Amino acid sequence: MSRTFTVSAFALIASMSAANAQTDIQWWHAMGGELGAKLEEIVQGFNDSQDEYNVIPSYKGTYPETMTAAIAAFRAKEQPAIVQVFEVGTGTMMAAEGAIVPVYQLMQDNDVQFDQNAFLPAVVGYYTDTDGNMLSMPFNSSTPILYYNKDVFEKAGLDPEQPPKTWGEMEQFSKQIMESGAASCGFTTGWVSWIQTENFSAWHNQPIGTEQNGFGGLEARLTVNGPAQVKHWGNMKKWADEGVFKYGGPVGGDNAPPMFYSQECAMIMNSSASRAGVIANATDFELGYGMLPYYDDVEGAPQNSIIGGATLWVLSGRPDEEYAGAAKFFEYLSSPEVQADWHQFSGYLPITQAAYDLGKEQNYYSENPGSEVGLQQITLNEPTENSKGLRFGNYVQIRGVIDEEFEQLLNGSKDAQGALDSVVERGNKLIEEFQAQNQ
Repeated sequence: MSRTFTVSAFALIASMSAANAQTDIQWWHAMGGELGAKLEEIVQGFNDSQDEYNVIPSYKGTYPETMTAAIAAFRAKEQPAIVQVFEVGTGTMMAAEGAIVPVYQLMQDNDVQFDQNAFLPAVVGYYTDTDGNMLSMPFNSSTPILYYNKDVFEKAGLDPEQPPKTWGEMEQFSKQIMESGAASCGFTTGWVSWIQTENFSAWHNQPIGTEQNGFGGLEARLTVNGPAQVKHWGNMKKWADEGVFKYGGPVGGDNAPPMFYSQECAMIMNSSASRAGVIANATDFELGYGMLPYYDDVEGAPQNSIIGGATLWVLSGRPDEEYAGAAKFFEYLSSPEVQADWHQFSGYLPITQAAYDLGKEQNYYSENPGSEVGLQQITLNEPTENSKGLRFGNYVQIRGVIDEEFEQLLNGSKDAQGALDSVVERGNKLIEEFQAQNQ
């Protein structure tokens, strides 16, 4: 009698445990340090909010390292359900046919409420297909803005509350600053590729390539050697020769921020998400913020800037219950409260209008100068085919080409037209290789 009871009790406990077993969902990401800790806090919030699913975040290194790890894992059939991929990896992810589950499909299949119109068009536009369907879930998006030293402006006799609006003013203010002795350099910049080429083109409503900047298909080719881009690169060379502009190096331009923090350069163009870092380092002067400058003789400028950062992609080949959990997790991630908290902590843009509105209600923008500039810039106008982003295969390598050709321009080996012609020629060879591999 007692033995029967014991066996029955064990059976009951086992069945209860099975009913309470949570589904684990692996999320591979590229966020270290404070951002990584905040990401884990968000995940914990989701895990605590329900008892069906358990999201497990794993840091996999840099963006390229995380993407490489996910591709290798997919080939070995050991892929996570969710992976964070940077924006220039979008073309590669889309071309991996059968490897991804588009977000719009994921939400539909799992009956999770999902309104694409709730997302900011400039954020979501980068990650949609040609029919406007959302392919991945935006998570950390940023856009470049202008930071400037108000103290230097004042010393130079400029209005510290008025950042330069146009490139003409950028040159004029820089020369006045240098002539007054307030600083030895006018401006520097992070990311020549992302800011002074890609965003420059979008901000001036100029195409970066054919087929809607690559959104239309693998046949797309670069056309970034147009008159507006050539004029701008030519001016950057002239300003570098005059000392008005100081080059901060390739890729992200890591040498640029120290030149701004030390007050050598009065202005810097860099990511809106670096705002917290700029505030932490610019302790000896008052900071000002502005939108990117534009050429007022280019028709259609200013248009809107484009984003950088990363999104969350769902990989195929996982059990259905993991997809049900991923859909619920994405619903949680895009809720106004979670989004507003992440945006306000990190400096990344909120991905939904509701999160933006919540920030306004909380007086976040009025109490934190500069925190709204990136948002105002990406929402300045409805994105066009030229300004919703770009999508080319092998684009990580193309950014390397842009840096190399810009350095050829600076050292006098090529003029602006020649350098940008080479970007297009070399870049298109890389795109052709990608097309051949993925058609």
